[in-house]
Amino acid sequence: MILDLFKLGGRVAVVTGGGRGLGQAMAVALAQAGADIVSVTRTAQSEETRRLVESCGRKFIDIQCNLALPDARGGLIDRIAAQTGRVDILVNNAGIFQRHPPEEYPLSEFDELLQVHLHAAFDLSQQAAPAMLDRGRGKIINIGSVLTFEGGLNIPAYAAAKHGLAGLTKSLANSWSQRGINVNCIAPGYFDTQVVNSLKDDPVRGPQILDRIPAGRWGDPDELGGLVVFLASDASNYVHGSVIAIDGGWLAR
Repeated sequence: MILDLFKLGGRVAVVTGGGRGLGQAMAVALAQAGADIVSVTRTAQSEETRRLVESCGRKFIDIQCNLALPDARGGLIDRIAAQTGRVDILVNNAGIFQRHPPEEYPLSEFDELLQVHLHAAFDLSQQAAPAMLDRGRGKIINIGSVLTFEGGLNIPAYAAAKHGLAGLTKSLANSWSQRGINVNCIAPGYFDTQVVNSLKDDPVRGPQILDRIPAGRWGDPDELGGLVVFLASDASNYVHGSVIAIDGGWLAR
């Protein structure tokens, strides 16, 4: 039956940045499909995500790790697998955001943002890959943005990182697709989360953004659920190296 292909029972999903916003929505969707969830955050304060995941009858583990620090990331997937037995699904979602004019952008902040968005995604994918390759199956989902395709304004590090994730996705897919790992990227548009409240509420920029979205509204984080479950499940076994926009039509405008 086709719906059986979307079931994730018995699988373990690691979601970085799973404590709030889009990460939380994706973690809960994966749990609703049957996966146990490991949330990796800087503070390990994901109690709302825990409540929502456990209400689905799934196990939840909260891991603290500052993904901006290479030493902190070292051995992270092995430590998780020691508690869960395996990692079947990796969602590289964690992110930070800083806005400065390019001529004033501090290099320290530029480096930190690339560490969290891009370096960590490759590092954790590289850590997860050996066991996935041994089993001949695994799902890696990188979270990009519409800024994967656009330059934005005063966000050079964010744009560079999100463009980089698209290239990383395609490169890893070229290497691992034939060996059973699906690597794909989701590119969300403007979603109604706490992180972007200041932008949505801006009396000038907020209406400008809304006016450009063909759907006529900001996205609800729960609307990411179907896509992340699809890419994490057997329903997407022939999807490799794709960057899939979910943006209310923003990029079509």
